[in-house]
Amino acid sequence: MERLGVQKKDAKYYLPSYEWYNDDVVRWAGNAGVEVVNFSPVLRTAADYTYPEMGDRYRSSDELLEGLYKVEQEFGLQGNIILIHLGVDNRRQDKFYNKLDVIIEDLRTKGYSFVRIDDLLAQ
Repeated sequence: MERLGVQKKDAKYYLPSYEWYNDDVVRWAGNAGVEVVNFSPVLRTAADYTYPEMGDRYRSSDELLEGLYKVEQEFGLQGNIILIHLGVDNRRQDKFYNKLDVIIEDLRTKGYSFVRIDDLLAQ
């Protein structure tokens, strides 16, 4: 990551691969000086990795978007961590990340702002 300009001192948070972690991973991260974070579980946007061949587990982009807006209407999204994968299986044709500009525009119109995770968690 240093080759990309990310210095170790700048890494404060760690979102584990596949969002899977346990006590050992949290301990390891803490020893490395980073805090484990994860997306807000009520949001289903992280299911954008699924593809139709997964059967009942598959969630279309329209379904994910509808679910995001439903949570926003019922509870609001202030302080939520919304995970959208930029790389997903080629078998998924409707890439949810293609809706990112619409999501950002819609939520900004509703008064939301987007902040870096370190700014969010420092509050």
